[in-house]
Amino acid sequence: MSVDLPEYYFRVRENGAFVFRVDTENRQRRIEMDQIAVINIKNGEIKPHGGRELSSGDMKVIEDWMADRLALLAQRDIDDIHRAVDYLNLTAHWAQTRATDDQLENVTDALLLAMHDLRTVLVRKKADRLLKGQD
Repeated sequence: MSVDLPEYYFRVRENGAFVFRVDTENRQRRIEMDQIAVINIKNGEIKPHGGRELSSGDMKVIEDWMADRLALLAQRDIDDIHRAVDYLNLTAHWAQTRATDDQLENVTDALLLAMHDLRTVLVRKKADRLLKGQD
C-alpha cells in the first residue's frame, strides 16, 4: 500500500458521502479513519459527525469534493442519455431485423408509450427554449 495516503477519504453513498480523516501517524502505524462529517450532495448539507467542529481546511476539502462529485454525476447523466440514444438505435435495428412476432408483441406497447412520453417532453422543452430565445 502507498505511503502517501490522502488526508481525507469519502465513502460515497447514494445521496452523498461519509467523510473520514485518514491517520497513519500513530504508534501502531495502522491506518485509522475517523469519521468527521456526513454530506448530502442533493441539498448541499454538510453535517459534522459526533459533535465535531470542522476546520476551514476541512470545509474547503469537502466543498471541493462536492463540486467535483456534482460535475462527475452530471457527466454520468449525459453519458447515460447518449447510451439511451444508442439503445434506441439498436432496438430499432433489432425490431427490424431479428425480432420475432412474439417478442415484438411483448415490448411494442411499452416502447411506444415510453417513446411517446419522451417525444412529448422533448417537444415541449424545445418549444420552451425557442420561446425563451425570442424574448
